Amino acid sequence: MGIQTYERQVTHIAHILEQLDIIVLLIFTVEVFIKVFAEGTKPLNYFKDPWNIFDFSIVAVCYLAFVTPDLDASFIAVLRLARILRVFKLVTAIPKLQLLVGALLRSIPSMGYVGVLLFLLFYIYAAMAVFIYGDNDPVHFENLHLAMLSLFRVVTLEDWTDIMYINMYGCDQYGYDGIEELCTNPSASPIGAALFFVSFVLIGTMVIMNLFIGVIMTSMEEAKQEANQDTALGRNQKRVEALQPGTGGKSKAEEIKEIKELLDSGAINEDDYEKMKREIIG
Repeated sequence: MGIQTYERQVTHIAHILEQLDIIVLLIFTVEVFIKVFAEGTKPLNYFKDPWNIFDFSIVAVCYLAFVTPDLDASFIAVLRLARILRVFKLVTAIPKLQLLVGALLRSIPSMGYVGVLLFLLFYIYAAMAVFIYGDNDPVHFENLHLAMLSLFRVVTLEDWTDIMYINMYGCDQYGYDGIEELCTNPSASPIGAALFFVSFVLIGTMVIMNLFIGVIMTSMEEAKQEANQDTALGRNQKRVEALQPGTGGKSKAEEIKEIKELLDSGAINEDDYEKMKREIIG
């Protein structure tokens, strides 16, 4: 897909790229079938894993362009662009990427609440800006939606000082060179504009934006702990399967101690513990 973006340079090998594209899709299709057949008599178990559903969806979308030839050409072109989604299969191939994506998905609910808080901040400051600076700076604060867009530029720190200086010194003194006809009601607010924009940057950028980072880091830590617990549980499960009462040259006391450790780790429950203990004692 990356090579095909250089259309003029690769015209002479376009047919080769198309064949490679089909081969890659077939490989992914074979992978899906192998995973389905690996479930034995319960092939639908394949869809119980969210990552398998993710892989299957990507492959299915890629096939739509082949099975719907009668659709509008522009729509087919969009479907063919869906092939780029196959790059996301790297996520399922690399466990560390799965951890990152899982942490992001886990953080979405909390990020939603932080987003609501950020929207309220934008709305309040945008409304204030329209009333206070709309006449002086109509380019940035003529109406509410334009003001919110300008404040988004401010919160990203993209030349935000230019917007502040326009309202500190007046549009007739700063920022409206070449578009003087738009500066119909210049007014300067040196102290008010400085306080307005500096406070917005401090709250919006330094505080709320960092809340997003905090939420993601917390979710990342939770995802790591969950992954470690799953790994530990898998190891303990192997110990349970390998543990055969009365074998291995261990005393009954050692075997009981070992299954007690498995109980404490959560690898077995109370019923399994009592059952295995009775088998050991005989």
